[in-house]
Amino acid sequence: MFPGSGWGYRTNMLLTMQAAFNEIQNSGERNVGKMAHAIAQGALLGARGNSGVILSQLWRGFARSMDSQENMNAQILVNALKEGRVTAYKGVVRPVEGTILTVAKDISIAAETSNAKRMTSCRF
Repeated sequence: MFPGSGWGYRTNMLLTMQAAFNEIQNSGERNVGKMAHAIAQGALLGARGNSGVILSQLWRGFARSMDSQENMNAQILVNALKEGRVTAYKGVVRPVEGTILTVAKDISIAAETSNAKRMTSCRF
């Protein structure tokens, strides 16, 4: 992943995710939409560096897609991953491929492709 050298962006992403996890660690919440919003809030408040801010934007979009969802299924996950990707890309003035943005894009596309294949094979 770009920038490739050093550990700064890795550390920033780890600290951001630790802050996100801390938001839900003891919550007892079972509603996935509410949990996603708590994770997004924790990531935003605990974001470190550019990579942490981008990661928090991924969670923001993911959570927005999960707004009214009590539970999750494959299609809901696909939609949330896509919204996370779109939100993060919009939050960066000049997106650079080879960053966490590319990882998010590739994961989103792979999830959508996998779900489409699963749905096709399940039809009678």
